[in-house]
Amino acid sequence: MIAWASWVGALPFDWAQFSFMQNALLAVVLVTPLFALLGCLVIQNQMAFFSDAIGHAALTGIALGVLLGIGNPLWSMIAFALLLALGITLLRRYSAVPTDTIISLMMAFTVALGVVLLSRGGGFANYSRFLIGDILTVSPSEIHGLGILLAVVVLLWTTLFNSFFLTFLNRSLAKSRGIRVWVLEGIFAAVVAVVVTVCIQWVGLLVINSLLILPAAAARNMAVGLRSYHLMALAISLVSGLAGLIFSFYWGTATGATIVLFAMAFFIVSLVFRKR
Repeated sequence: MIAWASWVGALPFDWAQFSFMQNALLAVVLVTPLFALLGCLVIQNQMAFFSDAIGHAALTGIALGVLLGIGNPLWSMIAFALLLALGITLLRRYSAVPTDTIISLMMAFTVALGVVLLSRGGGFANYSRFLIGDILTVSPSEIHGLGILLAVVVLLWTTLFNSFFLTFLNRSLAKSRGIRVWVLEGIFAAVVAVVVTVCIQWVGLLVINSLLILPAAAARNMAVGLRSYHLMALAISLVSGLAGLIFSFYWGTATGATIVLFAMAFFIVSLVFRKR
């Protein structure tokens, strides 16, 4: 962290002289590749709505943490997100109801439950910061946690990518190759749930799904193969994150939402390339 602060502080920009911007910049460098890698598989598995449901379910996780007297609501948010991911995975397997209907029902229930619990006694406003998020508040210890999370995701991505891709492409074919489809589905759902939940406090649950989906969607419009698909998603996510962070500093806007605007700009440009 000291070496990073010294390097960033030497940059000839006003924003680079502030320690909170130095921390936020490192957090963006870690978060954006994390979201890009997961976003590619989320789109491949048609789970964009699932990640949105996990984000909105954070309200209930916060509420349960308050009721249980947990000082840091992050742990209750992660626990509830994992339970929700498991529940959705099991319902997808054993229920005859379409997947989008299952996710919609679970999201509606968890959001309603969270709002009801948090609004008792007028306490909802105390947790409204999770709606918008603020990456400028990230601490060095939280950055270390992000680094560990990124390492775990990269390890899973490198070791299980072929199995994930085949499963999401054709479940029947994956089963015929001896792949335990529903185990992989559960692992992936759990990873997405943890990543989304951990990052909500810095990105905001209102826009976190867009940050996960837009770079991968833009890359898909332009890519000609799997390698270029992932490389483009990584590049778009990183550039959007850096641009959003810097411009939000000068504009005085919410960083997470500003990053999403830049990612959306890339998506619009990608439509032109796809048309050509």
